Amino acid sequence: MTEPPAPCLRPGCEGTYEDMGGAQPYCDTCGLAAPAPAGTESAPTPAPAHPPTEPDTHVAARRPAAGLAVEAGVTVEAAPVIPAIPAQSSGPDGPAPGGACGREGCAGAYEDVGGGEWYCDTCGLAPAAPGAPARAAGPSGTGPAGSGRGSARGGSLPSGRASARSSARSAPSRRSVSGRLSSAGSGRGSVSVSVRSAGTSTGSSGRSRLGIGLVEVPGVPRPDPRAMVLDDPEVPERKRFCSRSDCGAPVGRSRGEHRGRTEGFCTKCGHPYSFVPKLRSGDVVHGQYEVVGCLAHGGLGWIYLAVDRAVSDRWVVLKGLLDTGDQDAMAAAISERRFLAEIEHANIVRIYNFVEHLDQRTGSLDGYIVMEYVGGKSLKEIANDRRTASGARDPLPVEQACAYGIEALEALGHLHSRNLLYCDFKVDNAIQTEDQLKLIDMGAVRRMDDEESAIYGTVGYQAPEVAEAGPSVASDLYTVARTLAVLTFDFQGYTTVYADCLPDPDTVEVLGRYESFYRLLVRATDPDPARRFASAQEMAEQLTGVLREVVALRTGRPRPALSTLFGPEVKVTDTELFAAPTREVSRLGARATAAPARAGRRRLVGRAPARTALPAPDAAAGGVPAAGAPSAGTRPAGVPDGGVPGTGADAGAASGAVTKPLDARAAALALPVPRVDPEDPHAGFLAGLLTSAPAELIAALDNLPSASTETRLRRIRAWLESARDGSAAGAGGAEAALESLRSLADEHPEDWRVVWYRGLTALVTGDHEDAALAFDAVYDAFPGEPAPKLALGLCAEVLGQLDNAAEYYRLVWTTDPSYVGSAFGLARVQLATGDGPGAVRTLESVPESSIHYTAARVAAVRARLRPRTNETPDAPSPHAFLDELTAAARQVEALDGYGLDAVRRERLATEVLGSALDWVLSGSRTSAPAPAGSALLGSRLDERGLRFGLERSYRTLARLASGGEERIDLVERANRYRPRTWV
Repeated sequence: MTEPPAPCLRPGCEGTYEDMGGAQPYCDTCGLAAPAPAGTESAPTPAPAHPPTEPDTHVAARRPAAGLAVEAGVTVEAAPVIPAIPAQSSGPDGPAPGGACGREGCAGAYEDVGGGEWYCDTCGLAPAAPGAPARAAGPSGTGPAGSGRGSARGGSLPSGRASARSSARSAPSRRSVSGRLSSAGSGRGSVSVSVRSAGTSTGSSGRSRLGIGLVEVPGVPRPDPRAMVLDDPEVPERKRFCSRSDCGAPVGRSRGEHRGRTEGFCTKCGHPYSFVPKLRSGDVVHGQYEVVGCLAHGGLGWIYLAVDRAVSDRWVVLKGLLDTGDQDAMAAAISERRFLAEIEHANIVRIYNFVEHLDQRTGSLDGYIVMEYVGGKSLKEIANDRRTASGARDPLPVEQACAYGIEALEALGHLHSRNLLYCDFKVDNAIQTEDQLKLIDMGAVRRMDDEESAIYGTVGYQAPEVAEAGPSVASDLYTVARTLAVLTFDFQGYTTVYADCLPDPDTVEVLGRYESFYRLLVRATDPDPARRFASAQEMAEQLTGVLREVVALRTGRPRPALSTLFGPEVKVTDTELFAAPTREVSRLGARATAAPARAGRRRLVGRAPARTALPAPDAAAGGVPAAGAPSAGTRPAGVPDGGVPGTGADAGAASGAVTKPLDARAAALALPVPRVDPEDPHAGFLAGLLTSAPAELIAALDNLPSASTETRLRRIRAWLESARDGSAAGAGGAEAALESLRSLADEHPEDWRVVWYRGLTALVTGDHEDAALAFDAVYDAFPGEPAPKLALGLCAEVLGQLDNAAEYYRLVWTTDPSYVGSAFGLARVQLATGDGPGAVRTLESVPESSIHYTAARVAAVRARLRPRTNETPDAPSPHAFLDELTAAARQVEALDGYGLDAVRRERLATEVLGSALDWVLSGSRTSAPAPAGSALLGSRLDERGLRFGLERSYRTLARLASGGEERIDLVERANRYRPRTWV
């Protein structure tokens, strides 16, 4: 008889628990899992046996002492893959059932909702210990960075000793803002960052196409397997070495006229050696696998091609398992390596079977791994096939190498999630077949908790700490970065001089061109394992971001993506790049008129009104002079002192468009905000906050029973915002933010979110150098993220480093046009450096889908009319300035369909018509006559037509004016420009 479903235990829920086919039922209404029965707990998964490692063409590292762990250094904080909101228990077993909620004013009680998670049944908040620190490690199977030798969920392990192998650390990128500050002698130290990882991949992604849709990787056709068989299998003498890991002496070498022996005994240790194939064509292994021939020779002997007669005559590969004749040892080795047959991933060669075969010649029982046959080319072969016309090696394009790296990280992440380490990734051990990459050599794979078996790696790829501390997740990621370096440039000396470091980016063209790629290599090969990427998934995400950037730079097409670490831009500030005109729109065309008696003023005939001086920016208020803007009281470029312009370029100065000062504080607070750590105990509360007013937000945060890292960061931001808006609640907000940040930094000095807020606070309070150092550290940690580059562009701009600012702004805008602030920043810098046409192109590249499209086009119109002289690089000829006027007029007309309000439209029209009138009156029309019947904004392109157009626009503005004084002034302007008529 079937038992009725049990009712849900959640208060107020009327559902019942339903068996969903797994080990735990779920409620069919609220979806919560049923609590585990009392006294039960999940059975631990038995740890698999320790596997011996197969030495292939590897260099055996010295075996670490039992129990020796990697020095973890700084704890690396990890976040889960699924953004759940786990509760944090107040004790080892969580709060007592029915315990009162700790939130002030809440009458609820904590309730166990299953899975060890507790929530209040009234307010829904999770319990949090006061000052609860962030978690030390995430739930992934990788462990902390640099570890991988403990349990799957363990935190940092104590180190028995530090790495005894010292190396020169890769130099920090000197193209960064902080690098330039350091070289300038600022005396400030670098900022280091640890990472709350986004988690690790726990299985196959289902993706099998190289390049993830961003780049087309040339396919490698699958060759005929029989064509790959060697006609005369022989190991070159230079590759003959003793197979004992503690010997490795050369064997089988020629002496005088006598050729080297292919079989014999090592003259140093007496160990037997043989380079003669044990299997021949036609041999049948295990009664199933018919040998076709030899494919290659590895560290454990020959690798054979065979046909599986029991399974559809499929092609397989036989590879020697253990170099021993001991039958008991062979059986144990086969038993320990069977776990490899359980690995199934699209990017990892499939292991089919483990078999034994009696060698008829020696009588020994040899073991073989039966593997999937992967036809194609190894990365080494692909790289060697690329040659220049002179025969020199031509490195792979960076984007192609990144595509390989992402696929390799997918495979490594799958192994790491199963507590396995690959140990020896390199160009030889990955094969591209058609449009897929596969790891082919599983001989060095070992369990993370293996303290006994030999460790194998390859000089130039192996991490420096492996010799003493053993392999880890971090050392696996190190090998991927070294492989990327070998593929992308002529890495001479990577096994000697640069065995543990990278060359200076100034000496390697590709590293100098792609700063983000270089920073990724620097982090992944950091001598300290704890400072490398925390997981394969995290490194893959950043490498994907770098790939998007590289492809965008190469093709000119944006490759945007949603960031998992940062939200979008809060807003875009400083979209009004130019100050409103404070003088006549035409210097030559304005006629003086008598002012009304009430004003007691008269304007002198023929003299343009004086330019209103811009007030000096208030540094304390965050104002920064627009780069290249004239200081207060100075004459703008291109306007002669009382002179009359004689060229079209000078005529263009009439509108007097002057760039506005940059509000650095507002721009800083508009930067993307780091996403809330989903493991923070108050993540749910922060997600539900509806208020954005700083005072209300601070009050809501103050009512929480305890603080967490994320609530403290949110409070810091609220204080910074209140300090900016000048409210009563924001009095002393900057000081409060600094004090709170200092306290938080003492507790979590390398948490990247804390470092980001350090940069934000420094930028808001005017410490621009410290802001650059902090944002530069975040860029080092996340080279594939646009947000740190946007922040560095802003820092470089306020520091006056316009070349750096333009580089970072352009990098962000080229890659992801959703960061519209980078377009306005780039245009601002281009205007400051005299690149007016470049600024126009940047502003006109803002897409129509953007809410800032209209503002960008308005700024582009004014940039076309901006004062320029014949001395500036972008000074237009009379013909070119006519083209600028025509293009500006077309833009004004087009903006009618994009919501441009009537007032701004008419003011923009007066600027265009005023510049055109100066162009006509300066005589430029004679040297560059316009086609007959030409018109601008409905006005003929001659003096009379342009004057009528200006009069019409000013009278329209007068009708739209909101005040009497303004209306009278606009009518006077209309009269000054009206052509002389009889009526």
